[in-house]
Amino acid sequence: MKIKFGQSKQSTVGIEWELAVVDATTFEQVPAADVILSRVDDPVNGPIRNEYLTSMIELVTGVHQTVPSAVAEMRRHLEHVLSELEPRGLTLLGAGAHPFGDPRTQRPGDKPQYRRVTERNAWWGQQMAINGLHIHAGIDHRDKALPIVYGMARFAPYFISLSASSPFWIGEDTRFASQRTMVFQQLPTNGLPYHMSDWGELERFASQLEGVGLIQNPSEIRWDVRPSTWGTVENRCMDSVPTLMEIGALAAFDQCLVERMSRALQRDEPIHRLPYWFMRENKWRAARYGLAADVITHRKDEYLMHVSDGIKRWVEDLTPISEELGCAQNLAHVRELVDRGPSYLRQRRVAAANGHDPVAVTRALVEELRAGKPIFGEAR
Repeated sequence: MKIKFGQSKQSTVGIEWELAVVDATTFEQVPAADVILSRVDDPVNGPIRNEYLTSMIELVTGVHQTVPSAVAEMRRHLEHVLSELEPRGLTLLGAGAHPFGDPRTQRPGDKPQYRRVTERNAWWGQQMAINGLHIHAGIDHRDKALPIVYGMARFAPYFISLSASSPFWIGEDTRFASQRTMVFQQLPTNGLPYHMSDWGELERFASQLEGVGLIQNPSEIRWDVRPSTWGTVENRCMDSVPTLMEIGALAAFDQCLVERMSRALQRDEPIHRLPYWFMRENKWRAARYGLAADVITHRKDEYLMHVSDGIKRWVEDLTPISEELGCAQNLAHVRELVDRGPSYLRQRRVAAANGHDPVAVTRALVEELRAGKPIFGEAR
């Protein structure tokens, strides 16, 4: 199977944001995506498009040179959608999973690929009422793509911890920061990327999957980080987040890391990798403990590192690059999220202050989305 890798400028940015459609009064997730999709020109490939469930939509930016520009476009799409939904008693929720909704009551859209997911994955296919955030960073040469894919996969626990927004599942605190991570990895081609020595091996891998009926096209290889046909490395390991501020922070962190790795490759410097089994353990720890996770590093003198400490170090290291790329303020928000709390911690604060009522948690998520920035409450 041939896999196309398009032409992109280095470190350009594109963002995909999956959102749940909810009733503005009860905050139940409802199958009303068509209210907005019936009013857009192209609900399949346009910037406001359908998603797996009839109660989900996806907002997608074009290609941008800077993170602030991409976030500004996303804001325009969000404002347009809310202007259509809110007069009809509907709104949007940005989170890895709805805090109290039963995923089994949701229905996939009428698309062959969606039907295959539901049928093939049986009980797990019925649990896929989950939402993600995907960030694309442009790569100027295909030979860089796979090394950067593996390099970025090492940072999956950082991105999972920062974006984790699904601690609740059907009204219960799972004690995981990201329940979405645990659910999504049940699909057969999901998870961390396997090491491929070159593009030819990736294409042989895809051909083998096609030959045994696992996939019909390369997009069904749903790695946490993968090369995209658009000429990008796509970071897919994140929960959907409630606010545009968080989108900008995560996009800046992603863009700066990709740019740093691209420059290293140009200088023939190695990009550090971890063994697959350690990356898998780190991913689990981040999904479970969020910022409190201790992750395994490649450093012999510092074998374990607190996720929050690692993120702060990388923010400091990447600040000069962020200034060059025009996203320094967005990257600074990463540090603020570490200090004041990603969504999973904010949700638990709301729950604790409201008798552990998941409806109150859902209401707070909706309020944050409208505000465009986190409502932190008490500091950790």
